[in-house]
Amino acid sequence: MIDSPELPELRSEIMTLNVGPQHPSTHGVLRVVVDLSGEEIVKLTPHIGYLHTGFEKTMEHRTYTQCLTYTPRMDYLHSFAHDLAFALSVERLLGAQVPPRAEVIRVILNELSRLASHLVFLGTGLLDFGALTPFFYAFRERETILDLFEWVSGQRFHHNYIRIGGLKEDLPEEFVPALQAFLQEMPARIDEYEGLFRESPLFYERARGVGVIPPELAIALSLTGGSLRASGVNYDVRKAYPYGGYETYQFEVPLGTHGDVYDRMIVRIQEMRESVKIIRQALERLQAIGPGPIRDPNPKISLPPRALLETSMEAVIYHFKLVTEGFHPPLGEVYVPTESARGELGYYVVSDGGSMPYRVKVRAPSFANLQSLPHAAKGSQMPDLVAVIASLDPVMGDVDR
Repeated sequence: MIDSPELPELRSEIMTLNVGPQHPSTHGVLRVVVDLSGEEIVKLTPHIGYLHTGFEKTMEHRTYTQCLTYTPRMDYLHSFAHDLAFALSVERLLGAQVPPRAEVIRVILNELSRLASHLVFLGTGLLDFGALTPFFYAFRERETILDLFEWVSGQRFHHNYIRIGGLKEDLPEEFVPALQAFLQEMPARIDEYEGLFRESPLFYERARGVGVIPPELAIALSLTGGSLRASGVNYDVRKAYPYGGYETYQFEVPLGTHGDVYDRMIVRIQEMRESVKIIRQALERLQAIGPGPIRDPNPKISLPPRALLETSMEAVIYHFKLVTEGFHPPLGEVYVPTESARGELGYYVVSDGGSMPYRVKVRAPSFANLQSLPHAAKGSQMPDLVAVIASLDPVMGDVDR
């Protein structure tokens, strides 16, 4: 019998791998530097700043109305949330009164935008698992929502429809029937999405127990939105600090139990059902309210009706001053939290009495949520990193401002 030579001792070394910023699985220009021991992630460091636009500083050199050009370009998937959050902060500074019809329309469009954002999350998230079909299904309904937005604002993206004190204009006639048809179909569609992956053993194995964020850690890291609620923490700004009339709507706050990738996917599916419920209630109220004003009638805040410009010199003066200079909120500072598709979103606005904000600072949920990535990914396998990033639902325009 011939003795076999001794096998050399196998040694593993820590390998540093750079992922992104140009990488499809990072959901934007996110760069992560990963330290690997074999396939196991031992350390992860996210690097941001590749999409920095300087919106916050730019807004300090624009009138309050002009700032609404920049707000939807931060979270471009749930852009109505940024428009609404900024408008609410400035309206509180001004003491503006939003008419009931405009308030209800804002809720409808905000929840539709939340649905559109969650559909992108669902489709692209499952695409990262290798599931191609849900991507096409989710984008099918998202296109319908974008059609509704196009009817309302003329644009499918960056709608620029919300104004300080109300809305740009009223809804077109074809909007309500089209929305009713969409609401009729959407619950069955959501069931269809869930049926495609929830009971799948492949999805369960890839998602359950992966990227776990315990509730104590989630609170310590200031997570909000579905990523926080998936860890079992019951915090939704629409319930905790209601705004825009949300306290008058009946809806539930879905919660998870494990705080893993699986729960973060399921919680957002359940949130889509709650958004449909809110939109239905808002649509009933809209029809009960009937026609009415959609802007604060104060001529120092809202442009006067065009017909009035032909008969009133005062209306011409107000129009001229608002267009060329804008309004002047009193001295003060304000922060109004709202609930975007990614979590707590708020604009801290400081007024020095001029026509432009002295300071604008955005509390963006994607920025805060992203700091949980090193904790969620540590100990996972490298193939799981893609799923963990997708489950946090970051939008890099929401991170780099």
